[in-house]
Amino acid sequence: MKPLAYLMRPMTFDDIVGQDHLVGDDGVIKKMISKNCLFSFILYGNPGCGKTTIAEAVCKESKFRWFKFNASTDNKDALKQIVAEARFCTDAIIVVDEIHRMKKDIQDFLLPFVEDGTLTMIGLTTVNPYHSVNPAIRSRCHIYKLNDLKYDDLYKIYERAHSLKGEDIKIDDNVVEYLINMSNLEIRTFINTFDTVVSTCSTDHITIDDAIKIVQKANVNIDDNGDSYYDTLSGFHKSLRGSDPDAALHYLAKLLESDDLQSIFRRLLCVAYEDVGLANPTLAPRVKAACDAAKELGLPEARLPLAAITIELALSPKSNSAYLALEKATEDIKNGKSGSLPLHLKNTYSFDPRQTSYKYPHDYPNSYVVQQYLPDILVGSKYYIPKVNSKFEQGLKDRYDFIESLKRAK
Repeated sequence: MKPLAYLMRPMTFDDIVGQDHLVGDDGVIKKMISKNCLFSFILYGNPGCGKTTIAEAVCKESKFRWFKFNASTDNKDALKQIVAEARFCTDAIIVVDEIHRMKKDIQDFLLPFVEDGTLTMIGLTTVNPYHSVNPAIRSRCHIYKLNDLKYDDLYKIYERAHSLKGEDIKIDDNVVEYLINMSNLEIRTFINTFDTVVSTCSTDHITIDDAIKIVQKANVNIDDNGDSYYDTLSGFHKSLRGSDPDAALHYLAKLLESDDLQSIFRRLLCVAYEDVGLANPTLAPRVKAACDAAKELGLPEARLPLAAITIELALSPKSNSAYLALEKATEDIKNGKSGSLPLHLKNTYSFDPRQTSYKYPHDYPNSYVVQQYLPDILVGSKYYIPKVNSKFEQGLKDRYDFIESLKRAK
């Protein structure tokens, strides 16, 4: 018996959902086919959004001879055989799956045949080709990103699946919603899950309880070799920075499903120093303590300290003043704006600062005395701009303003 996903694979562009910018009436790929001017291109996007489907539809719509090549598993001999056959074709397409894994010797062999038109190449990848595909390949291809699918796109797939299999079975609306959500908006996963539920349910009326018993767990898209992994880390960091504990907990839960505690630790510590910073400096040691506790506990209990510190980080006052100050100082260094230390700061005459022209601040009121610390070329430069989002940094600002007033009085 053929799997439902196989039976439902689109045969034409009209059957493809969610990618109208490529294969809709005004889609660039559809226009290539209609004008009989197919160019090499790379399709990239998350798993299950239709890359392979579009590639195969292009091959069928164009009526070209076409060949498949997997850059991860196929060798150079397989490619030589494809080229040998393509030489006898008027037009030929090679669909290269996982093109970001193509080895240099295979790439060097293939590219001349793409350039002279022996083969038109369609590359497929889940990884952003702008930072994963060799520039020599990119320069010879157009690059098109597939949209992530939406709920309505998957609902269209459900209607087709229901008409092909289980048309006589009643399926509650909340079951459909559950199956779509559990699929992580991946077409192939949704169809396979739907196929399993309809085939194994013992009644002709499927309820949410039936579906939950069969599905049991969500499909979590957290491939650490693809964009989704880094997107999730980015969403986690930005949700913490943006003071949204609910979003931060969502991404934390997703990252925990990948069992990668070390990446979570790094993000939490980075937020503590980059984004919370001087607004709440006592929080960073607590973040380190929570990470150490999580490491010692291991999963699943590691989730407990991580959840607590995630909420605290998200709701803490924020200040990136230390980060911005260092960025400005670093920019000056990179631009060559530096110089020799003032003589009184150098340890030239004695290890005892009282025997030099250096003024020992603790000998003066408020432990401060006006003297030059920056090199001559940078005198007057300001790097630290206080933010007053918290009582602590307000205190730093008050001290900073007091010191500045003493400088002006001098």
